Amino acid sequence: MNKISVILTSYNGEKTIEKTIQSILNQNGINEFFEIELISIDDCSTDNTNEIISHFNILKLKNSKNSGGPNVGRNIGLKKASGEYICIADQDDIWDEKKIIKLLPHLQKAPIISSGYKLFDTSQKKEFTRGNDNEKGFIEYPKNETFLKRLTKSISGQSTYLGSLIFEQSLKEILFEEEYGMVDYDWMVQLFHHQKSIEVCEPLYTRYVDGNNLSLNESYREKDFNFSLKFIKKYIQEYPSEVKIAHKKIHGSRARYYYIVGDMKKARYYFLKSSLNLKTFAYYVTTFVGSKYVKKKFNVFG
Repeated sequence: MNKISVILTSYNGEKTIEKTIQSILNQNGINEFFEIELISIDDCSTDNTNEIISHFNILKLKNSKNSGGPNVGRNIGLKKASGEYICIADQDDIWDEKKIIKLLPHLQKAPIISSGYKLFDTSQKKEFTRGNDNEKGFIEYPKNETFLKRLTKSISGQSTYLGSLIFEQSLKEILFEEEYGMVDYDWMVQLFHHQKSIEVCEPLYTRYVDGNNLSLNESYREKDFNFSLKFIKKYIQEYPSEVKIAHKKIHGSRARYYYIVGDMKKARYYFLKSSLNLKTFAYYVTTFVGSKYVKKKFNVFG
């Protein structure tokens, strides 16, 4: 019977952590077709998160001091994980009861499997579905296809949000960066390097956000920008054209952040360093007038 190691990091997650743990431990087929090893690593929560976690019979670990992000805890979990396969969960991810049972069979064909997911914005009370469709119910991606998509920050291709992944233990040596402790772009790129993969075309968990998630956090955006630019240099010799694209996409993401928060001078600066196309031109023009309409009608980060 295969063991699935699930790495769950938390920080002040008392609102959702109990439901998250229950959704992982109540998977269909558990102890019949697979075992679950749930490893919880808390980043020095100051609310009731640890009290809630203490009620469950799981491996409970704590960081010695607050690290400011989930990556230190994720790396601790990767080093502790003993399962043949590994999943990573956030404290506000609620798993569908059939998540593992629907992913597991495909691991005979590829070392990394992903799925679609649902995104629920609690501030707007709106739910969105993310992922691809296919009449077969899954899509196979040849070696390096998803790697190149992730390196170049393409919005097309395999849906690979972190909480949707299950991967072989042989890939556990790939660790998350701890310089900032919260960037996962580099980890995702390295995970898919030289690997083939499969996407199950069905949303198998729900990710809850409250409108204040990291994507609009100024400190996070700064760290993600700086670390990503430094990281892509690793591939400049082997994939020069893709690194050039990545460099422009990273600047484009930076520009859209400033566009969203209303700093149009900085938005224009970074748009000029990004990919020059019709969409970028439209964003650039509306930094002078029309940005309110654009932000209301379009998903600027989409």
